[in-house]
Amino acid sequence: MNYVKFLLSLLILFSSNLFAFTLTTHSWLVADGEGNILQSENIHESRSIASITKLMTVMIVLDQKLDLNEKISQYTRGELIKLALIKSDNSAAQQLCDSYPNGKINCIRAMNEKAVAINMLNTKYVEPTGLSPMNISTAFDLIKLVIAAKDYPEIVDASKTARISVKLKKKWIFFNNTNPIIGKRHNFIVSKTGYIKAAGGCIVMMLDTDIGRRVVVVLGSKNTHTRIPEAEFIATQEY
Repeated sequence: MNYVKFLLSLLILFSSNLFAFTLTTHSWLVADGEGNILQSENIHESRSIASITKLMTVMIVLDQKLDLNEKISQYTRGELIKLALIKSDNSAAQQLCDSYPNGKINCIRAMNEKAVAINMLNTKYVEPTGLSPMNISTAFDLIKLVIAAKDYPEIVDASKTARISVKLKKKWIFFNNTNPIIGKRHNFIVSKTGYIKAAGGCIVMMLDTDIGRRVVVVLGSKNTHTRIPEAEFIATQEY
């Protein structure tokens, strides 16, 4: 009987999703492909979201059905979208917003209206890049952002791209995805990283794993080095 109790205690210990892996993130969740939460912590805590902002910036630009081949400064609109999502380029996100119909103010308004439309009721955007700590959301809200983002082919394509090549004048320039495990393992549908000091390491992603499709949100991880292994660990546990 004591041996049985010992085995049961070991089973409980090993089933804990924090056993052998200490999470530094302040707020996190994992959900199935439909958005049903499987495990979570502090999901209603409002936090800065850094460059996760860029998902919304790109979504409202794509909603306008603008010409992706139109040249804006050095790049086309389509290239700016790729740079904003893959490289997490702040200038690219800013140019997308500045060239939005009726300008930046209307762009920010559209971002907030889109948030309300998809029921992200505790989310606020003040600019398009994520550099401002005043761009805030919750892990609970960001599930809805990820699920909405999966319906945009351009976002899905960028989320699967490990490296982007962009031609500037006669020279090709290459940029790696800020999520280094793309192209190495799992099938990514949506992926966007973020980091500023106020936000810590952040990432949202939808991916297919060996145990099914998962939506993962990590906010306030210790740094840019901890956010990816923590998110992948969360995504691949049985709950």
